[in-house]
Amino acid sequence: MSKTRIMVVDDELIIRESLAGWLERDGHHVETAASGEQALEKLAAERYDIMLVDIKMEGMSGLDVLKVVNERDFDTAVVMITAYGSISTAIDAMKRGAMEYLLKPFDPEEIGVLIEKIIANQAQAKENLYLREQVKERTRFESMIGQSPAMQQVFDLIKDVAPMDSTILITGETGTGKGLAAKAIHTCSNRSQGPFVAVNCGAIPEHLMESELFGHQKGAFTDARETKKGRLELANGGTLFLDEIGEISMRMQIDLLRILEDRVFYRVGGTQPLEADFRVIAATNRDLKKAIADGAFREDLFYRLNVIAFAMPALRQHKEDIPLLCDHFLLRFAQETNKPIRKVTREAMDEMMLYDWPGNIRELENAIERAVVVGKGSQVMLDDLPIICTPDRSRPSDDSLKAIEKSHILQVLTENAWNISICAKILGIDRSTLYSKIKRYQLQSTS
Repeated sequence: MSKTRIMVVDDELIIRESLAGWLERDGHHVETAASGEQALEKLAAERYDIMLVDIKMEGMSGLDVLKVVNERDFDTAVVMITAYGSISTAIDAMKRGAMEYLLKPFDPEEIGVLIEKIIANQAQAKENLYLREQVKERTRFESMIGQSPAMQQVFDLIKDVAPMDSTILITGETGTGKGLAAKAIHTCSNRSQGPFVAVNCGAIPEHLMESELFGHQKGAFTDARETKKGRLELANGGTLFLDEIGEISMRMQIDLLRILEDRVFYRVGGTQPLEADFRVIAATNRDLKKAIADGAFREDLFYRLNVIAFAMPALRQHKEDIPLLCDHFLLRFAQETNKPIRKVTREAMDEMMLYDWPGNIRELENAIERAVVVGKGSQVMLDDLPIICTPDRSRPSDDSLKAIEKSHILQVLTENAWNISICAKILGIDRSTLYSKIKRYQLQSTS
């Protein structure tokens, strides 16, 4: 097994030699650099797994080094070295992409634990990358993404129904990907070389719907200055996707039913019959059976549309796909905005996994886009997410996990006279993590 390659960057000779000696005794390959400039020269020539970088140095600071490492996308974990009085700067560095920070004076045992934790995290990340590559075919289907059983079932169903020419009704909440499913069916069908024409029935005013669908002849009405093909005619040989079908008027329902039965239609003001040679896929977020009972939707049209039906699962029903979806959206928006954001912090991901996402995948996509736009570092932080995705952290409920953790940490600190080393060992965390939690929860000694 190859040794972990570590670089120690500090302008103080005694710090460099002390850290290098401890790390070498633990079996790591260690090199040192006396400045940020020298460190980047070495990093450009050789690969390093971990860098320990002092925040305050003459010339290029540790934060400057961190910025370059992030911008050049070196696969290197950066740990900031700082004094107790600069904890806020170290925490800011973590927001910009640093893995952890070490406080002077050093505890060799704490350094060893921290390095082993980083090595374990890197190994896990490499394993996850390998596994993602292995299951790529199963997690990506056309433009759809998902590795959960719920999404795999959708993928399998699409493969089964795509070769048929039957009418399909896709149901599901807003934002679940009904349009993507319809496009995937078209792409996998025998009509894939034909057009895919989408009609948002909820976005077209009722008085324009007839002309939009059927087209019109020149002079059919006041503004009809020329003949126009409608969506039905444009979809010839391909697929007509009627999104939000539950929003069309009763009059249009009758017209649509006649087209599905006769496969013939006329332009507005026209007398020449046109053949409806297209496959129909409809989608809705409404309960059409309830709409039938309420007299808002025709039962005969429902049965014409409901030849093959399936429901897109809500995101809360396949939350295991959230990390995969986040990676996809993060990569896309980072490229679009030219930002060096590479991943989501564990804290932010934990909150996203707890949130129910009433707006489903579309809401998640918007949340990641917002996080990339407002984010300042190389990671999506909890504070970068929309407030609706996160709890009110300033007023946690008494029975929330955060409130319990805050209370327990304060109790341990109080009982041990705020001795950070002792408290960190009791809590099973390192000192830098404890300092971070103290700052996060705004804990203060009462003595």
